[in-house]
Amino acid sequence: MAVTAAMVKELRETTGAGMMDCKKALAATDGDMEKAVEFLREKGLAGAAKKAGRIAAEGIVDTAMSADEKTAVVVEVNAETDFVAKNAKFQAYVADVAAQALASSAADMDSFMAEKWAKDTTLTVKEALSSQISIIGENMNIRRFEKVTEENGFVASYIHAGGKIGVLVDVETDVINDAVKEMARNVAMQAAALKPTFTNRDEVSPEFIEHEKAILIAQIQNDPKEASKPEKVIQGMIQGRINKELKEFCLMDQVYVKAEDGKQSVSQYVASVAKANNANITIKKFVRFETGEGMEKKEENFAEEVAKQMGK
Repeated sequence: MAVTAAMVKELRETTGAGMMDCKKALAATDGDMEKAVEFLREKGLAGAAKKAGRIAAEGIVDTAMSADEKTAVVVEVNAETDFVAKNAKFQAYVADVAAQALASSAADMDSFMAEKWAKDTTLTVKEALSSQISIIGENMNIRRFEKVTEENGFVASYIHAGGKIGVLVDVETDVINDAVKEMARNVAMQAAALKPTFTNRDEVSPEFIEHEKAILIAQIQNDPKEASKPEKVIQGMIQGRINKELKEFCLMDQVYVKAEDGKQSVSQYVASVAKANNANITIKKFVRFETGEGMEKKEENFAEEVAKQMGK
């Protein structure tokens, strides 16, 4: 039987499932409406679409690591409330997503969502997500993932505050022992705590420097006392402030938070560990995910929400 737009509309209104899911269900059941409903229920898709419009800005970040520690992935999965983010079922699902992403060869979210879900190959990753939405009862979203591989060393990972922040650090090294691994974890903790923008100055683009200089020039021009200084002095001031900013923006230039003298940089800390272990160590990159960063969070009055749910 040919699937018509009217049939898709009817099934969507009955189940609340997505349009494409309804079309697929009707095609799979030869247009039988009752069987299509059962098909969607079995896939866990019925009711998921009704929750899909709600903002999911809470959630957690998780990581997964290969047995040889040469490949790791960090993922962010969002839910609507912090309550669900702390739920063991949700956390177990996020761990499954991280494991899926570790094994995946997908280069972007679209291809990742279209993959077969490893825990149930009758579903795609997207369909498994819809199933979890129906089970957990909140809108959820697999927002992003990033994989790091280091053949000439290892990847370190760190999760902060129960999944609020996740960090991966790419460590190139010819010596791998407990001391070097501890150093890598400390660097990951540094990145989690101090939120650097770049790994080192090599990553800083000329455009970024010019943008910062323009801001500093405007600040100086708005201060008559500073604006009256000789051009050479002004240029020296600008370069000095740029250098100071880069010590905050660049992970390797930051003051190492555990430094006893409060002066040792992360770069100097890594070099000291390398020397003590007769190793050649390079921190090639880091990846830092913070749950909900850049997302708008919907503010809800809890009492009003409860009243709404009760139909008052």
